[in-house]
Formats: sequence, structure tokens, C-alpha cells
Amino acid sequence: MSEKIKLNWSKTVSSLIIGSAVGLILGMFIGGAASPAGLGAGSALIVWFAPAARVIFDLAQAVTIGTLVFTAFAMTSKTKAFRTAMNTAALGSAVWALSGSLYILATYMNISGSNFSIDTTFADQFWMFITTIELGQFLALNVLAGFLIALLVLFVRNYLSLLLATVISLAALIPIALSGHAAGSGSHALAVNSLGLHLLGICIWVGGLVALAIVYKTDSRKELVIRYSSLALFGFGLVFVSGVASAQIRLGTPANLFTTGYGQVVLLKILCLLILGIFGAVYRKKLLAEITLKFWRLVSVEFVIFGIAVGLGTALARTANPINDYPFGELTPAEILTGSKLPVEPNSLSWLTSWKPDLLWSLICLALVGFYIVGVMRLRKRGDHWNVSRTISWVIGVGLLFYVTNGYFNVYEQYLFSAHMLAHMLLTMGVPLFLVPGAPVTLIARTVNKRKDDSRGVREWVLWAVHTKYAQFIAHPLVAAIMFASSLVVFYFTPLFAWATKEHIGHQWMIVHFVITGYLFVQALIGVDPGPVRLGYPQRIMLLIGTLAFHAFFGLALMNGETLLLPDWFGRSEEHTSELQ
Repeated sequence: MSEKIKLNWSKTVSSLIIGSAVGLILGMFIGGAASPAGLGAGSALIVWFAPAARVIFDLAQAVTIGTLVFTAFAMTSKTKAFRTAMNTAALGSAVWALSGSLYILATYMNISGSNFSIDTTFADQFWMFITTIELGQFLALNVLAGFLIALLVLFVRNYLSLLLATVISLAALIPIALSGHAAGSGSHALAVNSLGLHLLGICIWVGGLVALAIVYKTDSRKELVIRYSSLALFGFGLVFVSGVASAQIRLGTPANLFTTGYGQVVLLKILCLLILGIFGAVYRKKLLAEITLKFWRLVSVEFVIFGIAVGLGTALARTANPINDYPFGELTPAEILTGSKLPVEPNSLSWLTSWKPDLLWSLICLALVGFYIVGVMRLRKRGDHWNVSRTISWVIGVGLLFYVTNGYFNVYEQYLFSAHMLAHMLLTMGVPLFLVPGAPVTLIARTVNKRKDDSRGVREWVLWAVHTKYAQFIAHPLVAAIMFASSLVVFYFTPLFAWATKEHIGHQWMIVHFVITGYLFVQALIGVDPGPVRLGYPQRIMLLIGTLAFHAFFGLALMNGETLLLPDWFGRSEEHTSELQ
């Protein structure tokens, strides 16, 4: 490692550590988590050791994920910057794994009230914690991902390994989101989604800046700063929106923002994020034309504030929420199963008036429409034609996806099997029917500027993905038809149905799976975007008739069945939800 890179590392790490220490101490005392009695268990050493380990764990995770995302989006392979960034990711993931292991140990000791020991009893109980207790399992999965990324990045240096490591690192955020501070609240789905998006935004924003600082003096620094600015804007947007959603869940009323310790820590974190947003919006743009020592002055201050924000976030995770919206008292079976109060009895107006916002899919739909319209406007600005019907079809498809994931079906599908089935049918048959004619791949290829330095931006990654052998295989009309038809049987007559109904991550998988399988099938029939094989019209008609016939037989079998699907869920729910039928 060169002297310049070592200097970059020392400035970066010291700034982050100083800031995070300040933020953690402030947050712990202001929020009240610094008092051992406030946590109910654990010595004073554990009270501070656990959050300190968590701060290092969060910073290392952010550095790893942000560096991988920034490298995949901004850098060219076989360059000094690429190698330096991969070394940074390898080191970050190693620290992630080690600090995560310490955090799991501290969490177990804090929850159990045990003191560390090398005897077999302590080891057996700790092993039980990480293998049978949900919190321990989630944390262990995340740490395991850190070890895998370290090995992968350290020994393999190409775009494929970079992509795989990036996917694993992003997936590792899911267990952390599921084990978050409000994961057990009545607003479980919103809490998990907002925390997951918040973590993603922080990692891209903070970790990307760390990677930029480390490789800043290697090559193509102006281009790297420009590309990081795009990622930083994306990360800031996620942090802002998800932060508002999280605050709404945990604070309840605006008064709690000022009158509770939790709210006061949130105010400090908001202040940090606003300052960072101003930095990114104003000063970095001015520095693009003149990259001098001013860059390091700005970045050093940013790292300190980033560290404070991370420390405050860690303290928040250990501070009691002002409100708890989880049902209490004598709970009905449906409330015990879902963790939420029953919705009102549906009527004809409920199709329009019933809404249960899903932050994740709301943002996805907003991005799908927004970027599509921007692409169309860019085409028109340079005088190229784009059929209006394609735009209308795309907007309708995204609007239908938004309605299914946020409207009536999201309110009642946990309670009514009919609502669940209708939502599934719309996801796999309705939404793709409008999305496919929108030709999104063609639009991306025509509107996103082609990179000239062999790096991979959005255009390059999308075109690479659709031309991989795997994509060509699953997009083949016969394969797409088989997946489209067989998904029904596999989903409803295997444990996948229970997983998708009872678990939040399973529900998200269900949405993605049925939209993709439906999209591939519709693409094989009427797709505008290029595909592996284009069948003739007679073959397409036969393919359509065959799959529809299979759906018809499946529907008859379902309606004529004498057993209730998922009886331990819908059977118990119906004891207290018969008025919803």
C-alpha cells in the first residue's frame, strides 16, 4: 500500500472513529441507554461494549457495501483504483466479520445476563442462541456473509466476483432489518422496510465516500467524484424517506420528537443528515471543476459528521421507543398471527378507500415511473421518437403494481384467501401484461449514455444481465412458460405458501417471483425487447393456450378441493374474521 493510500486510510478511519464515538456517547446519554438499569440486564461494561462493537460493525459493513457498489458502478477493472477498492472491501468485510462476532457475543451476554466464560456450559448456551433463537440466527447469518465476502473479494478479482460479493453484501442487510428495533411492532412490514432502506442508503452514501477517499489519488478522480455524486444523491434520498417513515413508526406524535430522549437523539441525527445533504448539494459541485486540497478538508468534516450520525443511530437502537403500536390486552387469533389489528369490514368502496402503504414498493414504483419518463424526455429532447402507447402501458403497469402492493390487497390478503389469490393473479398476469409493451430494456439502451472507459454503469450492467446464459435460458419461451405454469403448483402446495404468508421476506419474494415469471412469459409472447428466441405466431398461440389450460385445471382443482390451504393460518384467522368474508 502506497504512502498516499495509507494517508487516505488514516484520515478516513480516524475521522469516522472520532465522529462515531462522539455520536454514540451523546446518543446513549441523551436517550437514556447509558444507564444499565434502563436496559434491565448486563453490567456497565456490557452496556458500553455492545454498542461500541455495533458501531465498528456498522461502519465496517457500510465501508464494505458502499465500496463494492461504488466499484461496480464507477470503476474499470484491471486498474489501480479497482485493485485498491477491492482491497478496501476485503479489509472492511474482515473487520465486519470480526466485529460482528464480538457484537453477537455481547448481545447474548446482555440478554442472558451471563458473564463470559470458556467453560462448555457458556459455549453450549451461546451456540443455542445463534442456532435456535431468531435474533441470534439473523446476526449469525450477517456475520457469515461478512466472512464469505472477505474470502471472495480477497482471492478473486473480476467483475463476476465483484457482482457476487455485492449481491451477498446487500442480502446481508436483510437479517439486520428483520432483527431491528421495531421489527416486532404492529407496523412490522413498514418497520422492516424502512430500516432496510435506511441501512442501504447509509451504506451506499458513507461507504461510497470512503471508497472515493481511498482511491482519490489514483486515477480518473474527477470522473469518480461525478459518479459518486449520483450514488450519494440516491443514498441520501433513501436515508431521508426511510428516516421519516421510521420516525413516524417509533415517535407517533410530533411532540415526542422534543419531549422524549428518543426524539431528541432523532433530532440530532436529522441535523447531521441535513448538514451532510447540504455539503453534497453545494460544495462538491463547486469542487468538481477544481479538485484541490479543499476536497480533503470537506471530506474530513463529512466523515466526522457521518461518524456522529452512525453513532447516534447505534444509540437509537438501544433506546426505548416512545410508543408501541403492537396489539395488547386480549388478542384475537388473527391479531396473534399477524401482530396487527383487524382491518374494518370490506365493502364495495374498500377497493378504493383501503390503503396500507408499503414503503419499499412505493419507492420502487416511483423510481420505475420517474426514470422511465426521464428517459422518454431525453429521447424527445434529442429528436428521437418513442411511441406514446409504450409510455402509457408502462405507467398503467407500474400503477397496477403500486395498487396491489399498497391498496386493498395489501390490507386484506393476510386475512382473506380470496384477496391473496386475486393479488397473486394480478401480479403474475395483470402487471406484466402492461409492463412488457413498455420495452424498458430498449429504452435504457437508447437513453443511458454508453461508458467509454470500460467501466459498467446502469446501461452496461442491464445489457450484460439480459445477455447472460442464465438470462437467455430462463427467458426462452418454453422455459418461461413452464415456470409461469408450474409456479402455481409449487407455490400453493409446498411450504413456500406458508413462508410467503407468515414471513415478511417471504411475502417480498412472492411479489418479485410472480412479477418476474409473468414478465418473462409475456415477453416471450408479445415482447418488444430482444429475447433469446422469437417464436412464430402459431407457436405463440399454442404456448398461450397450453399455459391457460394448465391454469384452468389448477383453478378447478383448487375450487373443488375439500381441504383448507394453510389451515393453521387462514383457519385460525377465520375464527375472528368471519365478518370480513
